[in-house]
Amino acid sequence: MSKCYFDHVATNPLNPEVLSAMMPYFKEDFGNPLSVYDLGMRARDAIEKARSEVASLINAKPSAVVFTASGAEANNFALRGIALAKQNQGKHVIVSKVEHHSILNSARFLEKNGFVVTYLPVDKHGLVDPDTVKNSITKETVLISITHASSEIGTIEPIKEIAKIAKQNNIVFHADGVATVGNIPVDVNDLGVDLLSMAAHQFYGPKGAGALYVREGLRIVPLIYGGIQEGGRRAGTENVPAIAGMGKAAEIAKSELDKRMDNCKKLRDRIIEGALKIPNVYLTGHPEKRLPHHASFVVEFIEGEAMLLMLSMKGIYAASGSACSSKALKSSPVLLSLGVPTALAQGSIVFSLGAGNAREDVDYLLGEFPQIINRLREMSPFAKGWGEGTEGEKCYTG
Repeated sequence: MSKCYFDHVATNPLNPEVLSAMMPYFKEDFGNPLSVYDLGMRARDAIEKARSEVASLINAKPSAVVFTASGAEANNFALRGIALAKQNQGKHVIVSKVEHHSILNSARFLEKNGFVVTYLPVDKHGLVDPDTVKNSITKETVLISITHASSEIGTIEPIKEIAKIAKQNNIVFHADGVATVGNIPVDVNDLGVDLLSMAAHQFYGPKGAGALYVREGLRIVPLIYGGIQEGGRRAGTENVPAIAGMGKAAEIAKSELDKRMDNCKKLRDRIIEGALKIPNVYLTGHPEKRLPHHASFVVEFIEGEAMLLMLSMKGIYAASGSACSSKALKSSPVLLSLGVPTALAQGSIVFSLGAGNAREDVDYLLGEFPQIINRLREMSPFAKGWGEGTEGEKCYTG
């Protein structure tokens, strides 16, 4: 039986070169980076080398990169750190309804601590309208945070336009780049962002390593207090092997980015074309402004969990909703924000590609997926479709 991994937005296998780069810091170069003798100095050099490599991937200054334990921590750090640093200037924050839980839950934390949060709507493709952002700004607004791209629907947001609006109003702007860094070109200067989150395992680095780009001169309150690590912005003895691995993964991602994107886009388009031939299967997210390795759908009459289980029995691994919420038996808030009906949102399925996928994998998927849908529909108690006027439409239109 074939084994086909189509869940790269959840995580990726560790690149062998990355593993090799990490190994010395588990063994002979195990020192604490704050130690003044040679073991510590070699560990410190590894961290600074990795900082330069991550900075190069996003066209930033190395000093602007703060290492964290995950993309989720970087998102928490950005929202809470900036909001607390700016609270004397205002207590209004703007986010979108298609953000990752680490953003939304941080926003709810801020609400419980006296902040007002505006949750921006999106259109049927999951796009945030820059004019909506502009119209939501008040004299109390101190932070805007919009995801660069959704890992659930693949839509790439107009970050550059929103950043200009934030800058014109002297508001700090953060983008969650976890789904984009290492997968599409990301240039913090071109985008105009003040902060950008990223995670190593999204581009074949180790889990447990992330980073937050913080524009030079921007004050941010630490999440973790204790020591002077990361310029006093994130205390705790550094995870040197993971950081070294993130640096190597960033270096490889930069050199291979065009090749990876081209290969994934061809396979993605083939999946979309094949899946949309199945009756009552609808594309979610923007048909063009989407991640090159991402294909997401809603399937009428059946549940995402059932599809995942039957696909896994065929050696095909995919996702339903985001990796952090796929175990929750409730409709995806992201899909609901697009206007997808609750029952249809239950039929979410996401296929995300990676460097290891080939055309043969996609052909195998497209051979098995229609049969699985037909079998599940035979067991479904539902007999009618949803909405009106959707016959023949192959992209969800609301």
